[in-house]
Amino acid sequence: MTDMMRAVEISAAGGPEVLTLTDRPVPRPGHGQVVIKVAYAGVNRPDALQRAGSYAPPPGASDLPGLEASGEVVALGAGVTELALGDRVCALLPGGGYAEYVATPAAHCLPVPEGLGLKEAACLPETFFTVWSNVFVRGGLKAGERFLVHGGSSGIGTTAIQLAKLFGARVFATAGSAEKCKACTTLGAERAINYRDEDFVEILRAEGGADLILDMVGGDYLPRNVKALADDGRLVQIAFLQGPKVALNFAQVMMRRLTITGSTLRPQSDLDKARIAEDLRAHVWPLLDAGRLAPVMDSEFPLAEAAAAHARMESSGHIGKIVLNVAG
Repeated sequence: MTDMMRAVEISAAGGPEVLTLTDRPVPRPGHGQVVIKVAYAGVNRPDALQRAGSYAPPPGASDLPGLEASGEVVALGAGVTELALGDRVCALLPGGGYAEYVATPAAHCLPVPEGLGLKEAACLPETFFTVWSNVFVRGGLKAGERFLVHGGSSGIGTTAIQLAKLFGARVFATAGSAEKCKACTTLGAERAINYRDEDFVEILRAEGGADLILDMVGGDYLPRNVKALADDGRLVQIAFLQGPKVALNFAQVMMRRLTITGSTLRPQSDLDKARIAEDLRAHVWPLLDAGRLAPVMDSEFPLAEAAAAHARMESSGHIGKIVLNVAG
């Protein structure tokens, strides 16, 4: 390894233009960590929130954006036995993915699935950790249940549709255009709802209500989600694109025995993330290896064009995942 690397840093809180190419020292692995020579890095909404100054890295994490990457293990920290130099992995990161090298706990790394390249693998960790932990662990989705995911054409949405379908749920999704709705039904949603001219509450209530809703919109969707739930239904909140504050009549929650919960991934402990990784290795990676699901890819940008990648994401025109080509 060299001593210095190219990286994209946040020069100040602001729009995509504050993402600046710079040189940084190559990180060294701590106890239980590995250093990955990054091939591709995934671009995610939390990166944009951090860039805007509204999502600070947790203590000890890199100030560089980037919460997932793929590449080759090039250094091992003390105590690492499950990985070897040269292993091709994808990894959930505490930060630092927008760089040629990144350090992360070895327990947060997973092998590149059979049949997928490093570009596709870079799109797996953030969305699959999020969907598995929120839909199946926290949300308790079971076969035969009615599942509604908002933002069905996003990276989270396209992953949630595929996994929920494979595990036997009836899947419904919202999206904002005919093209995005088509993408949702192609992936396995039995009904895609164009939120610009259809009411997801009416549609779900006609089906008996949603047993589980995964929402990243917030705002006025919160009371509408409550109305769309079946009795004993669960709402899992993972983001607030329209804001976290709203007036909500909790009598419905009591009378209909509803559960409202939520989580964020990045602040969770290393141990909690390692447990999610083990679940994925056992239950989801065999499906990826068998080609039964795959990440939906939208676009690729060079590392130096991270600002353009953020602009693409924030335009909401994308379907699926956006990646940075770091090695190219």
